[in-house]
Amino acid sequence: MALFLTILQLGISLIIGAYFFRQLRKERVREQRPQRLPSPESEKLLRMRAIQLSEPLNERVRPRSFEEIVGQEEGIRALRSVLCGENPQHVLIYGPPGVGKTCAARLALEAAKHSPGTPFRPDAPFIEMDATCVRFDERAIADPLIGSVHDPIYQGAGPLGQNGVPQPKEGAVTRAHGGVLFLDEIGELHPIQMNKLLKVLEDRKVRFESAYYNPNDRTTPRHIHDIFQNGLPADFRLIGATTRSPEDLPPALRSRCMEIYFRPLDRAALAQVAQNASARAGIRLSRENALLIAGYSESGRAAVNLVQLASAEAHMDDRNAIERQDIEFVAETARYIFHPEPTPPESGVPGLINALAVFGGEQSAVLRAEAFARPGSGELTVTGVIESEEMGNGRGHTFRRQGMAMDSARAAKTALSGLGMEMDRYDLHVNFPGGAPVDGPSAGLAMACAMHSAITGIPADGQTAMTGEISVKGYVLPVGGVPAKVRAAERMGLRRVLVPLENLRDVRNAKIEIVPVRTLREALSLLHTAALAPVASGERQEGVLAARGI
Repeated sequence: MALFLTILQLGISLIIGAYFFRQLRKERVREQRPQRLPSPESEKLLRMRAIQLSEPLNERVRPRSFEEIVGQEEGIRALRSVLCGENPQHVLIYGPPGVGKTCAARLALEAAKHSPGTPFRPDAPFIEMDATCVRFDERAIADPLIGSVHDPIYQGAGPLGQNGVPQPKEGAVTRAHGGVLFLDEIGELHPIQMNKLLKVLEDRKVRFESAYYNPNDRTTPRHIHDIFQNGLPADFRLIGATTRSPEDLPPALRSRCMEIYFRPLDRAALAQVAQNASARAGIRLSRENALLIAGYSESGRAAVNLVQLASAEAHMDDRNAIERQDIEFVAETARYIFHPEPTPPESGVPGLINALAVFGGEQSAVLRAEAFARPGSGELTVTGVIESEEMGNGRGHTFRRQGMAMDSARAAKTALSGLGMEMDRYDLHVNFPGGAPVDGPSAGLAMACAMHSAITGIPADGQTAMTGEISVKGYVLPVGGVPAKVRAAERMGLRRVLVPLENLRDVRNAKIEIVPVRTLREALSLLHTAALAPVASGERQEGVLAARGI
């Protein structure tokens, strides 16, 4: 009986062993044989791939050379100097949307491949990802940016998983090895991913961990041992593009990267973009109508879209030229808003000053700072500015940041008192029409000059703009963003800009007069001398200013 049971058990074992051996053979044959879709599905896929619409105009006008990127000569030069040569660096590109950041990054890598001494090979990859939609699993099951490990417990582990072998999966940082990883909107990257990315930038490799990895398991393939012990290569150069301000990005990231700024496109540049797009579309567009399109556009992409819609309208009427009525029709139906060119105010209005502001990295504007004074008890009001805003730190917490406009106005009032003006005899109202983005001390000088003009009744020069922090002792202190502010004054057609003396070295190749000032007294003398020049001699100006307390 015992012999029979032994024989039976042996037979069952042989049958089970034969079954599993056959299944294993089938699995290996399936892996070697190319996977084929069912015939109907394959035919459907082929039919879908045979259908192609016309290429959108935005893709057709994408720059193919640096010369075709309009209005970013300085930024492109800086990008090439950072990426080309023997020691390319990581780069952060700041700028508004639709100004050519992505195209410039692609072209910069191609230029770097041909630069002397470059470490980039001719086949260096350009891997592009959008940081706003980088998905990852906190359990490290899937991570398209950094990479992940497919552990045996997860579905689809395959034959290696059946043998208990974890399988590392490469991410974009490894696919970019030897080339460039371009992360669009890098400021939107999740903090967890940002910290992982910083570690990769430091180590130039990706390390993986798995509780299922056994370094002594001889059945584990050699390359998997190599990956777990030495990591996956990830030696690349990062180019991150963002529309955020530098202050919104982690300091740890900024310290590892060179920072380059792309400017907002002015009206002339937007008109050039529109004309380039019309040429690619094969339709005529006059310079006058290109400037009209630029007036409706806030970016190069918007200008191209408007050209595409207006050209379609012209083709419906069998015309080969975009006319004014086409642009106005499209602007009205698509709700485009026309942005008129700012013009400098006329001199002769007391209490009105041209202030300068910068926001969003390189975006700048000329603001109207206006002041009104009346006899009173010294009350001070500041309106029209961002006095506080709610901000997030990326970890689910928010806080409110108070602005410094009111503090700057109080400092300006004290500085004017130091010049002998009886400020407690006046109620003052300082206003920035239109909700100006004033969230710092750089409007202090403009506020002080507007208050003085309102109290004395002496108009300021309407062709002059200014920026600078004011101290209670009347000194003009340095501020940031001066080059961008000067460009805003140039766009408006102003004659000169007053800047703090310590900021003079920041301004190069300006197209208008730059006048450095050290004190509030100097700034007031310059403003009022220019305003009074047509009606008074130099001696009379000095007498009037002395009588007014300056």
